[in-house]
Amino acid sequence: MRFCRSEGPLVSAHRRFDRDATCAEVETFETLWAPPRTLEAALTALDTGPRPSRTTLAMLAGEAGVSLSTISKVLNGHSDVAPATRQRVEQLLDAHAYRRRGSASRESSLLELVFSDLSNPWGSEILTGVQRVAQERGLSLVLSPSGTRGQPDADWLSGVLRRKPVAVLLVSTEPAPRLADQLTSRSIPFAVIDPAGELPAGVASVGSTNWAGGLAATRHVIQLGHTRIAAISGPDRMLCSLARLDGFRSAMSSARLPVRDDWVRTGEFQTEGGRVAAQRMLAGSDRPTAVVAGNDLQAIGVIGAATELGLRVPEDLSVVGYDDATVAEWARPALTTVHQPIRRMAAEATRIVLRLADGERVEQQRLELATHLVVRASTAPPA
Repeated sequence: MRFCRSEGPLVSAHRRFDRDATCAEVETFETLWAPPRTLEAALTALDTGPRPSRTTLAMLAGEAGVSLSTISKVLNGHSDVAPATRQRVEQLLDAHAYRRRGSASRESSLLELVFSDLSNPWGSEILTGVQRVAQERGLSLVLSPSGTRGQPDADWLSGVLRRKPVAVLLVSTEPAPRLADQLTSRSIPFAVIDPAGELPAGVASVGSTNWAGGLAATRHVIQLGHTRIAAISGPDRMLCSLARLDGFRSAMSSARLPVRDDWVRTGEFQTEGGRVAAQRMLAGSDRPTAVVAGNDLQAIGVIGAATELGLRVPEDLSVVGYDDATVAEWARPALTTVHQPIRRMAAEATRIVLRLADGERVEQQRLELATHLVVRASTAPPA
């Protein structure tokens, strides 16, 4: 049924108007009387009234040329979607900044931790910190391995979408923008523990004062009287490695001590990385009397290399580690190191991401916790 503008009795639509026509289709109606001016105002209000602003799945399905069930499969990580179709849908989700309503926290008891290496002491400290907070909230922890450069494996995203965890914690990574967008569009909050690089605005993270830690470690051996000081740090792709080296250089510059390029090395944060780097620097007579390492495992590798070359620690060589993991106390000699509050970093990141999952507005989403020096038996004045 249709009605048009007139001076006589009018019918009022209860369902919808065709804004592009003079008359409007109606499915139910009633007869009423209104002056012409009132009708004009009503029609104008219909033409200029608020339109839906939120993108719906039906809108996306129509634009992508697929069914609603296909859109749902992509959102939930199902594998039975053609790659080209999945890519087209993901592009539309990004273009429309689609955000799923609600949060996974309402239907899940899982918290996901994405980690590159749990075999080292630093990883164990991270796990302990996250687990404590998860237990307080009655959540089960899911561990997922990360791939190259700390990024999750290619098939991880589809798995996490099926599991629908409360939230995701990424360790020592710099999440790709694509990954961040996909998690956000599914209303899965995430945070980064000890980020590997600069993060986009709005990404929650907890780290520590790496520059200050490198500065404190170097100043310690300078104050002991060392002037021939070397540094070994982690991979140069990682922000913490670069920050610790910058702290080392700042301390050397402040003391007006030269930094020799051949005495600055980088390597993996493993015992072997420290041992290999130290062998090259300690083999000849022109060697440093102190080494500031990038972490405790590298420092233990340095001590091993020194022992192989007949050097005593700390009599012939002072060694400083970083992290203050449990292995630092077990080392022989016990390791002077920079304490990084690893468990607290992990716990704070977990609390932040769970608050985001609960829908809270978290004003301070980025934290840098303080580091400090712990002096033990691996450093002494030069002979």
